[in-house]
Amino acid sequence: MTENWGLQSRREKAREPSRKTAKPLRQHKEGVYIMSMKLVILGLLMEGNRHPYEIRQTMKDRAMHHYVKMQEGSLYYAIDQLKKDGYIAPVEVVKDSSRPDRTIYTITAAGEELFQELLLLQFSGKKQVFHPMSTALVFAKYGDQKKIELILQRKLKEQQKKVKELWAVYEEHIPKVPRSVLHLMMSGYEHGMAELRWLERLIQDAREERLGQFGEALDLQAYHHHVE
Repeated sequence: MTENWGLQSRREKAREPSRKTAKPLRQHKEGVYIMSMKLVILGLLMEGNRHPYEIRQTMKDRAMHHYVKMQEGSLYYAIDQLKKDGYIAPVEVVKDSSRPDRTIYTITAAGEELFQELLLLQFSGKKQVFHPMSTALVFAKYGDQKKIELILQRKLKEQQKKVKELWAVYEEHIPKVPRSVLHLMMSGYEHGMAELRWLERLIQDAREERLGQFGEALDLQAYHHHVE
């Protein structure tokens, strides 16, 4: 069952928005992925206390795997680091004879400050992401374009499935999440649609063995459609 992101948390009700001048962001030594995972953990704890398994399950329930790289080992590593540095603290250990003990964590005052820093850091990030096929496309004119087409056809089917899933996630969450999350979900869908159109153009050129052709602009009006 998907959680409702629209409900106001205890901390949101108590917190007034700050109008102070923003402080310069501190440098964080971790990679972008670990920082993103820490932001997710702290953000979920801003809503209320949780144990690690509940954090992982909440991420799945909210379909965050479409937008955040999720690896269980990294989740627990980030939790351990946040606990070690005093950003989260255990408040209760739930014992159950049928499963391992579960430690429930809360976010500390220092953790709330770190959350604000990581949030702004993510908004200001400029990391460039390269497409997995970038290098291959540079030299595609020397390749077997029929074999390239077959590979691209497989990718197209995978992308069509992904786009349908992203649209379904967006529609399902319209009454359940704040608009900021809807923007995130729509971003995933629109990027997916752009990738779909791009693959279709690539496939057409590979089919016609035109990947090595010079001097003619791409047909950017083709393949504009909506997938549901």
